[in-house]
Amino acid sequence: MEFVIGATAACGACLISNPMDLLKTRMQLQGELRAKGHYTVVYKNIIHAAYAVAKADGILGLQKGLAPAMCYQVVMNGVRFGLYRKVLDSGIISRADGSVSTIGCVLAGAGVGVIGGFLGSPLYLVKIHLQSQAAESIAVGHQHKHQGFLSAMSSINSKEGIRGLWRGSASSIPRVGIGSASQLFTYSKSKDWLDHYGLYPRDSWQSTFLGAMTSGLVIATCMSPFDVVSTRIYNQGLDSKGRGMLYSGIVDCIIKISHSEGLQGFYKGWSGIYLRIGPHSFLNLILWDFLTILHKKYRNKHEEGRS
Repeated sequence: MEFVIGATAACGACLISNPMDLLKTRMQLQGELRAKGHYTVVYKNIIHAAYAVAKADGILGLQKGLAPAMCYQVVMNGVRFGLYRKVLDSGIISRADGSVSTIGCVLAGAGVGVIGGFLGSPLYLVKIHLQSQAAESIAVGHQHKHQGFLSAMSSINSKEGIRGLWRGSASSIPRVGIGSASQLFTYSKSKDWLDHYGLYPRDSWQSTFLGAMTSGLVIATCMSPFDVVSTRIYNQGLDSKGRGMLYSGIVDCIIKISHSEGLQGFYKGWSGIYLRIGPHSFLNLILWDFLTILHKKYRNKHEEGRS
C-alpha cells in the first residue's frame, strides 16, 4: 500500500509540473559545450521558454514526455516514498518525540532515491528524449526523433538491447541520491522545526507547503549540477559503436562542461528546476501525507471493526 500511495501522489503532482520539467530540460541543453555568446539563445528565461514552446509546438507541446514521466513517477516515487515510509514506521531513524535523526534521514533518503532512480532509469531516458524533441526553430541538443513513448522504448531496445535502456543510469545515481536526501531531509526537518516552535502542527497543510518550498530551494541548488550532467548524458547521440558522441561518462561530462561553459553551465535551467520541484514537492508530499493519513484511518477503523 505504501508503494501505491507514493506512486499516486507522485503522478498527481507530475501532471501539473511536467511543463516545467520540459522547460528546464530545454534550457539545460541550450548552448551545450559552447561558451556564453557563442550560440544562439533560443530560450531567454523560463517565461520566454514557455512562450517559445507554445508558439512553435502548440500548447500541448508543453506536455511532451508526459507518459514516460508519469510512469517514471510511479516507479521512482512509488519505491522511494514506499520504502521511506517503511523506514519511518520502523522507528529506525525516529526519536521519542516523533522527530527524525539527521544522519538517518539523509542516509535513508539517499538510499531509497538511488534504488527508485535506477529502477526507473529507462523511463527517465525516454522522457528526456521526448522532452528535448522540438520544432526545428526551437530545437536544442540532440534530436532523437522518436514517434512516441512505446515506439521510443522499442527502438532503443532493438538497436541497443536491454542494456541500452539503462544507458546513462550511472549519472542518475548522484542526481537522485542527492535530490532525494536533500528533499526528504529538509522537508522532515522543516516540519520538525515548525512544530517545535509552535508555528504549525507537523500534519498541517501549511507545514507541508513551507517544508516543500524550502526543500525545493535546497534541492534545486544541490541537485542542479548533477541534473545538468544527467540530462546531457541521457540525451546525447550515439556513434556507430553505440558510444556517446559527446561524453564518455560522468567525469568526462563534468570536465567538458566546466571547460566550455564554466560554473554557470551547471546551473542552466535552475529556475525551471525550482519552479518544478517546489510545487511538485508540495503537491507530491501533501498528497502523500493525505493518502497516508487516510490509509491509517481506514486501517484502524477496519481493525476496530474486527475486534
